[in-house]
Amino acid sequence: MRDNRVRKLVIVGGGTAGWMAAAALRRHFQGGPLEITLVESSEIGTIGVGEATIPTIRGFYQQLGLSDIEVMRATQATCKLGIRFDGWLREGHAFIHPFGLFGQDLRGVPFHHYWRKLAQGGEPTNIQDYSLGASLAAAGKFMAPPRNPANSLSIFDWALHLDAGLFAQLMRRVAEDNGVRRIDARITKVNLRPEDGFVASLDLDTGATVEGDLFIDCSGFRGLLIEEALETGYESWSDLLLCDRAFAVQSEGVGDPAPYTEVKAQTAGWRWRIPLQHRYGNGYVFSSRHISDEAALAELKASVPDRLLHEPRLIRFNPGRRKQAWNRNVIALGLSSGFLEPLESTSIALIETGIEKIKALFPDKDFAPELVDEFNDWSRREMERVRDFIILHYWANQRSKAGDTAFWRDCNAVTLPDSLRRKVELFRQRGHFVRYRWEMFQPASWMAIYAGFELLPETVDPALDGIDAQALSAPLAEMRKAIAEVVASAPPHAAFLDQYCRPAPASPVNAPERLGAH
Repeated sequence: MRDNRVRKLVIVGGGTAGWMAAAALRRHFQGGPLEITLVESSEIGTIGVGEATIPTIRGFYQQLGLSDIEVMRATQATCKLGIRFDGWLREGHAFIHPFGLFGQDLRGVPFHHYWRKLAQGGEPTNIQDYSLGASLAAAGKFMAPPRNPANSLSIFDWALHLDAGLFAQLMRRVAEDNGVRRIDARITKVNLRPEDGFVASLDLDTGATVEGDLFIDCSGFRGLLIEEALETGYESWSDLLLCDRAFAVQSEGVGDPAPYTEVKAQTAGWRWRIPLQHRYGNGYVFSSRHISDEAALAELKASVPDRLLHEPRLIRFNPGRRKQAWNRNVIALGLSSGFLEPLESTSIALIETGIEKIKALFPDKDFAPELVDEFNDWSRREMERVRDFIILHYWANQRSKAGDTAFWRDCNAVTLPDSLRRKVELFRQRGHFVRYRWEMFQPASWMAIYAGFELLPETVDPALDGIDAQALSAPLAEMRKAIAEVVASAPPHAAFLDQYCRPAPASPVNAPERLGAH
């Protein structure tokens, strides 16, 4: 039989996406005939803005044989229990989107119906008080989730704030230790096969040529292969997501690091603040239609409380996606596949899911169109689901009711995609969560955003009609009390870092391999 296996995989571009792909695919296909070569130029910098992740990152590096402690020490990481939204609903209001559940479902009825029934009976409570993850974050505490939680009140998860540059270096070490070949060179020409337009090889500025069967484009916004060579096309979502620029800057950091990402509403967008062990990441994502670069830069500088380590860098972007993430024998990964602003820390997560799709649908040299079509459908739907989740944050703001800026008024006026409109209306009418295929954010995350923006169901489940709201007061108070007691006994986030995660090694007894669920 003819051996039709892909034997030469070439990754174009390093950075986070390129080295994550190299490390993961080398491990997945270990022992086989696949050769993996990564081409990058040390003269070309990477974007390196994203420093916040979601819990899936922990499963990713654990599959590579790395522990939480190893990664945290190597990347100067801190713990992330969620995201704190400050001023998004209205000025002076804040809420946390945690990685975890709210309350306990009872009798097959989701918890939020009991919570709403209690409020309608005259006893409103903060839904965050029913979330251990949110409560720990609000208190500046951190503890590893229990491996065998006694009930749903104990279920929460966590992620990392990490130095993206150091993480890419760690992925490079893992990849090269397992046999990935790195070539430091610029690509001067992409050579296409005349018979079908597939990429055949890359000419380098060293005079060498690199041939490949399958290429992964991790060249960033430029899309060297997927766009410049193959002219795949781009679907812009700038009519739905108004922000198109960001300033990013690192600062010294003051005080103890919070166990959450801070995102604060600004005049024409929002500002992030991300604590690491050795510095802080700061940035302002904004709409150039609503504020000038100069005014945005001034607003960012005025908002950072500590000394800047360099001048802020301006990044221009167009929210959207490539029309095909996989075109011929090129798969786009990371920024080359599209971009959604870092509001919910999805950039690295989309790299992870892209790698998983490559593993699941890895082709032979025939490149069966069914594999390509499935990959593209999967990628499109996943990006659209994340897009919808981010749109909700802007559209649901009430800042415009207080006569706020044109940016926030225009966000309210965005016409929702049908997929999002359906979700919102079904939740409003019945408290029902719509779940689509390839959904990154689960119902608990949607609940956090709905509640944070006061988008609440008009009715509660009729199964609760026979329950008096007053009868719910005591059991729900017990839930809040149980969580508060755990939070009171948990160590401060800074103390946790001092014990386990500072660069100086701790003893094996004090450095567990795993720190809880992911």
